[in-house]
Amino acid sequence: MTIRQGDFVSLLGPSGCGKSTALRIIAGLSTPTTGGLDWHGETIGQRDLGFVFQEPTLMPWASVFDNVWLPLRLRGVSRAQAAAEIGEMLERVHLTGFEKAVPRELSGGMKMRVSIARSLVTRPKLLLMDEPFAALDEITRFKLNDDILELWQDRKLTVVFVTHSVFESVFLSNRIIVMAARPGRVHGEFDVDAPYPRDERFRTSADYAALCRDASEALLGAINASHQAYRGRA
Repeated sequence: MTIRQGDFVSLLGPSGCGKSTALRIIAGLSTPTTGGLDWHGETIGQRDLGFVFQEPTLMPWASVFDNVWLPLRLRGVSRAQAAAEIGEMLERVHLTGFEKAVPRELSGGMKMRVSIARSLVTRPKLLLMDEPFAALDEITRFKLNDDILELWQDRKLTVVFVTHSVFESVFLSNRIIVMAARPGRVHGEFDVDAPYPRDERFRTSADYAALCRDASEALLGAINASHQAYRGRA
């Protein structure tokens, strides 16, 4: 698996194929049993990446401001020094005015926006996202898809995004890596040949429908390969 600088890559595949494990290996949270990880010939440092998990993982007792401040605070950045950067990030995720709110006062989508702001406040080169929008309603999910694409382009990020959704992977990505299970492996990959920026017109276009069909066929191929591998070992 090769991730190019500036890519927005989605990892698409059935449950148990290793998508989340791949992110954890990239983040240094898990160790590969074989092989290795290379970042331009260097080891990825913790300050070079941000991680958005499936759940917002916010501190329930802390304000929105303090939740976003946490990674900077751990690096010795004072509240006053961090204020401008945090204010900018909250503006980018449309949470200006909610600085003093605590998580119980926020909707699910707003909590995820706080998580995204926290992951980007350190200005990482690489953003890892593990099914961050899976539990959200479709309208909120569409809006957050738009927002993350805007942040990706404006901040010149590299994004690796885990999803079970064919439609989400096609809308977001310039490349899709399809994974199969038993054992977890790369089954195939293809480019999403559609220009950015992408909006609601793209979602309703014939090109989008055709790309979703291609991605669906690739995913079905990975699922069938996983089933065959399981039957072969039974």
